Amino acid sequence: MKYILLFSFLIAISCSNTNKSKETLTTTQSSENLIAVLDTVWETEQRPITLRDSLMKLYGAEAELVKEQQAIYKKNHIVNEKKVKNILDKYGWPTKEMIGEQGNLTICNVIQHSDNETRIQYLPLMRQAVKEKKLEPRFLVRAEDRIATEKGEPQIYGGQMKYYPETKSFNVWPVFDPVNVDKRRAEIGLGPIAEFLKNRFDFEWNLEEQIKRTEEFERKRNKQK
Repeated sequence: MKYILLFSFLIAISCSNTNKSKETLTTTQSSENLIAVLDTVWETEQRPITLRDSLMKLYGAEAELVKEQQAIYKKNHIVNEKKVKNILDKYGWPTKEMIGEQGNLTICNVIQHSDNETRIQYLPLMRQAVKEKKLEPRFLVRAEDRIATEKGEPQIYGGQMKYYPETKSFNVWPVFDPVNVDKRRAEIGLGPIAEFLKNRFDFEWNLEEQIKRTEEFERKRNKQK
């Protein structure tokens, strides 16, 4: 009887260990699959954007080569958005252990490139991910600023640029209270706006100019209300 009980106990332990191994393997496979999917998303989303921007510097924003890459990007984005939505709807916001920091960047870029309805849909998930330390605040800031610009409101942190056909140049979308934008950025761990814009867009931040642009922007908004 003792031997039968011992044998049963050993079998139970063996089954338990096997189940744990299967769970570990499944988790590992899921992580590897997610990383592979997101690597493909990043490549197909960013490659035409990078090429488009390089061609824009050489030939201008209205060049046919620029428009061709923009069309490729838009086509790829439709597929990529579906993949990202499927991941978020299935897993919630994945942990860094599942997708790595590059995976976070990829998901946030695709959301950033989507329409405002999609950004607003996943904004609560992003906020929760920041609280749970799954996502860096800078990604949330980008989404919040983009939502504001799409609504026709001044942005809060100053990371969004826009191409203005009338001047054939890029400029910052008007910033709420530009005098204190660096203070707001510092509160969430971001560097000065001038430094960011120079490094990211090779754009020179001129506070006096941006104050005037914001004032003019607000005057036009108030007239339309």
